[in-house]
Amino acid sequence: MIDMIEPVLRWLVAPLVAVVWYLFNRTNRNTTDVAVLNAKLEAQSRNFDEMRDTIKAIFKKLDSIEHSLRK
Repeated sequence: MIDMIEPVLRWLVAPLVAVVWYLFNRTNRNTTDVAVLNAKLEAQSRNFDEMRDTIKAIFKKLDSIEHSLRK
């Protein structure tokens, strides 16, 4: 009976455990990569919003200068 269990453990269970371990580590790495990409996207979005607000402020200032020159 024990002689039958050893090959099953060696040739089925051990490789299966190795594959599950590999997939688990890969999933964790992918989760980390996704979190990093989301953080970068958030930072870029904030920078874009700041640039858009700055450009709007510049155009308002230019409009006020143009308006004062036309008077």
